[in-house]
Amino acid sequence: MPSRRALNLIAAGAAGIAMSLSSILPPGAVAEGVEVDLALILAIDCSFSVDQREFALQMQGLGLAFRREEVKRAIAQGSRGRIAVTAVQWSDDQNQAVVLPWTVVSGGTESDALGQHLANLPRQLAEGGTSIAAALTFSAALFEGAPAAERRVVDVSTDGRNNSGPRVAPVRDALMAQGITINALTILNEWPTLNIYAENNVIGGAGSFAMPANDYEAYGEAIFRKLLREITGPGIS
Repeated sequence: MPSRRALNLIAAGAAGIAMSLSSILPPGAVAEGVEVDLALILAIDCSFSVDQREFALQMQGLGLAFRREEVKRAIAQGSRGRIAVTAVQWSDDQNQAVVLPWTVVSGGTESDALGQHLANLPRQLAEGGTSIAAALTFSAALFEGAPAAERRVVDVSTDGRNNSGPRVAPVRDALMAQGITINALTILNEWPTLNIYAENNVIGGAGSFAMPANDYEAYGEAIFRKLLREITGPGIS
């Protein structure tokens, strides 16, 4: 269960961000009582190793990915034709925050609006160590407020190994037991073998995978390919 502090962050973040989204996303975009093909959590690394330029490259990459036609088509071609997305910024075991509430996207203009919003999101979290384990625990609790979904996926991006809070592997196993898939985008600028670490300790669940990016400049293309694979579903490369 998330801590009282975590629940307060969720409530405060969702309330404030939902107001800003109301002027950007189409009416009815915020998720309420709908079914989707995929409930996707974007877990964005804001640890000490991520400077402001690198953070901006992450957000710009995410924003551009949702505006690409291939991603829009993948969303629209699902059996329900829509997905739900939320975003979390995280660093150490004391710092996680929701920066985008659950939002339903059906491709087209909704995907464009979501991409624009993500690209312009500021860094809202204090820097700290790297607690992938805490980010996963925090993210898993958010599925309680998600729309009913055929698949539930945590998409975690990181350039480091877990160095704060509990060990990752037991947390990964707990999420897998709940039917949650964990995928990783590993940025290899500091740890050239980080993708192997993620494969052994972080990812898990049906169709899970680790997608490497050599550096932050390569993040945009990597997150595009990762999102396309996640939206389309297991078995797609």
